[in-house]
Amino acid sequence: MKKYLFFLALTVVLISGCEKDDFCIEEITPNLILRFYDFENQNTVLQVSEITIWPERRDTIVLNQTLDSVAIPLDVNNTQTIYNLSRGTTVDKLIIDYAVNEIFVSRSCGYKAEFLALSATTTNDWIQSINLSTITIEDETAAHIQVFH
Repeated sequence: MKKYLFFLALTVVLISGCEKDDFCIEEITPNLILRFYDFENQNTVLQVSEITIWPERRDTIVLNQTLDSVAIPLDVNNTQTIYNLSRGTTVDKLIIDYAVNEIFVSRSCGYKAEFLALSATTTNDWIQSINLSTITIEDETAAHIQVFH
């Protein structure tokens, strides 16, 4: 009888020590969305051909592609991210400043970041101008920065 009680107690301890599997299905830290527009007709979305995008001192994110928008990550451990945007042989720097607000999502997801007080400047070589659509990045539902070229 003691043998059965021992196995029963051992089984209860093992089962109660298990955790349920948690899967993160919540939103994650949003990327910055750039949308490219025609400088002459600023309501017209205009694709950029042969664009290459890479952050300072990091690997390339986009390599020689044609696109009208791109989602790029911001560094959650800093308050500034610098991207190089190359079109052919001309390179512009896009300097993005922001504050980071970390929000606890859940035990399975951990934290996500929101970016506040967004500001951006560029070196204006092939990029004619930029316009911030919002100063807060909470999701990826719309473009955050309009790039006119």
